[in-house]
Amino acid sequence: MARFIFITGGVVSSLGKGLASASLGALLQARGYKVRLRKLDPYLNVDPGTMNPNQHGEVFVTDDGAETDLDLGHYERFTGVNARRSDSVSTGQIYSTLIAKERRGDYLGGTVQVIPHVTDLIKEFILKDTDQEDFVLCEIGGTVGDIEGLPFLEAIRQLGYELGRERVMYIHLTLVPYIAAAKELKTKPTQHSVKELRAIGIQPDILLCRADREIPLSERRKIALFCNIREECVIQGLDVSSIYEVPQRYSEQGFDKQVLKIFGIEDKNVLNLSRWDEILKRVQHPKAEVTVAIVGKYTGIGDAYKSLTEALDHAGIYNQARVHVRWIDAAGFEKEDVAKALRDVDAVLVPGGFGERGVNGKLAAITYARENKKPYLGICFGMQLAVIEYARNVLGIKDASSTEFGPYEDKNGIGPLVGLMTEWMRGNVLETRRHDGDLGGTMRLGAYECELIAGTLAAKIYDADAISERHRHRYEVNMHYRDQFEPSGMIFSGISPGGNLPEIVEMKDHPWFVGVQFHPELKSRPFSPHPLFSSFVAAAIRNSKQEKNKAA
Repeated sequence: MARFIFITGGVVSSLGKGLASASLGALLQARGYKVRLRKLDPYLNVDPGTMNPNQHGEVFVTDDGAETDLDLGHYERFTGVNARRSDSVSTGQIYSTLIAKERRGDYLGGTVQVIPHVTDLIKEFILKDTDQEDFVLCEIGGTVGDIEGLPFLEAIRQLGYELGRERVMYIHLTLVPYIAAAKELKTKPTQHSVKELRAIGIQPDILLCRADREIPLSERRKIALFCNIREECVIQGLDVSSIYEVPQRYSEQGFDKQVLKIFGIEDKNVLNLSRWDEILKRVQHPKAEVTVAIVGKYTGIGDAYKSLTEALDHAGIYNQARVHVRWIDAAGFEKEDVAKALRDVDAVLVPGGFGERGVNGKLAAITYARENKKPYLGICFGMQLAVIEYARNVLGIKDASSTEFGPYEDKNGIGPLVGLMTEWMRGNVLETRRHDGDLGGTMRLGAYECELIAGTLAAKIYDADAISERHRHRYEVNMHYRDQFEPSGMIFSGISPGGNLPEIVEMKDHPWFVGVQFHPELKSRPFSPHPLFSSFVAAAIRNSKQEKNKAA
């Protein structure tokens, strides 16, 4: 019998509901319970797939091909439980389903309304496929008071009544700001946020109070009194140096114990945080430091590459190194800037992206990494550009390009070097794409298999003959160019089953130069770093030591 924990937010957004949810999931796991985490997003988009990363952050892709909010990445990294399409829903999905049902005549004779029809679909999503779980944690996006979030709050209010308090509890995350002029922490924003929630009919059981400094006991007692909850259920969410400290810090305050107490569960299971202790030890006591340059077009907001930076941190944990990231905006990056910007970095990474903006800057960075033997990792678009750069500057194919940048004149009869694929296989199923089709949800999405060529660096890194990785892209490298690349030193070391699509390329005469069509960062975990990133950071450490020896 699953118990449901609903996490809401108030005062302001971006307080860390996703991290709080993921951390609680990790704590319950550490007590031996089976957990599942879900995200309910109030926006009207069907999914974040067509949203600008500068506005919404990265799009996290699941094995089954769902484009979801980045918080699902936190859920996976903290619990190791792979998210599914059924773990993410938006208002857009709810209303799309509702209108389809109405058009079919499912509501024939009735007036379709927010209550009960929209709230029923939300409840159906929350309850679906949860029979095998001990706890289901559902995060509600946005903040209390947002008009678009009201149907979701009403739905979880109804579930509290229908399932009973022995199966439902509510956690509310708020901000306790410090006012410098008054030299005081202020509890009033939290009080008003809880008042707003109670007006909807939801009384929170636990308050997570985010603050940049210790909240005095007197202030916590004040919050408890005015918000009608027990004093021990006012939990501080203080700033930490690493997000991987959060589970321990919440546990120290009895967060997980209070959850069990509210549900009436006897605290029999021993809390085992040993793997988190080891991670934290490695984070706080690195034996090396390296700097990785990320040359991208969404560098103005860290969340745009969230899984990427986390994967680098995981690789740092594995290699007992602190990885510093140097952000380089590819759009303003010119060829003459390259040597100055990249001379003192230990490795170069070009991530995924869409569109022509910033391409010249990325190509210049790739050329520098190739010629100066800097470890290079190209992901998705970063792989395609590595192939284009090599074709232009090594093979002499001056017009090598991608149809993403404009029309292509097929002079050689084998097509563009990088082009739009219209058909591909997913297992035994043929999937197709039209040039004039929808943008949302039409890419090659989710987990696909890749066969590794024996004796290559890729096969050594993975220590396997075949792998499965998550994809999110429209354009592919043209396999017909393979015979031109491999004799000169760029190897197609990972191929799709059937041999139609290059998945990995690498350079033979280079310390570490790899491009991958997929997104390995999506599968990295702090306690199970992705092998590509672990190997990449290890190469950066070797390069750093070589540079220091030269300087000495």
